[in-house]
Amino acid sequence: MIISLVGYMGSGKSHVSKILSEKLNFKLIDLDREISRRNKLTIPEIFEKKGEIYFRKLERETLEEILATQENIILSLGGGTPVYYNNMEIINLNSKSVFLKASVISLTERLSKQKEKRPLIANISDDNLPEFIAKHLFERNEFYNKAQFSVNTDSRDPEDIVNEIIEKLYL
Repeated sequence: MIISLVGYMGSGKSHVSKILSEKLNFKLIDLDREISRRNKLTIPEIFEKKGEIYFRKLERETLEEILATQENIILSLGGGTPVYYNNMEIINLNSKSVFLKASVISLTERLSKQKEKRPLIANISDDNLPEFIAKHLFERNEFYNKAQFSVNTDSRDPEDIVNEIIEKLYL
């Protein structure tokens, strides 16, 4: 079984996927890390050297390969992955998808502390961050909401979120 976690950056995908994989004894794959490993370049380097279109193609190919495996996997997806091609469709066909939902307030709080690690928001002022997130989230929610399950992550302990995911998936 593959469990795919989708959601906006800062929603808790990396943290929750780590705990979930340990608790279920599933292999953990972070899609962005896997793309970096295979290409021996960081995601920002791929964007810079080859462009976003090239990256999205790589992302799609890597996603398809992972979803075709028969292993027990927790797959942590990039925030943009569900938006491109018909990615949400293949994610839903080949895995149990869970949308980690967070409010603009929570996301702003979390992301303002890690802006330098996030190329997409690195140059956005703290004053403009909530508006940027709100607009971006509005555009992406249409895709995130296609996930089979949804779990709110606002003001919640990661263990609590993991337990809710396990409960919802009847594991």
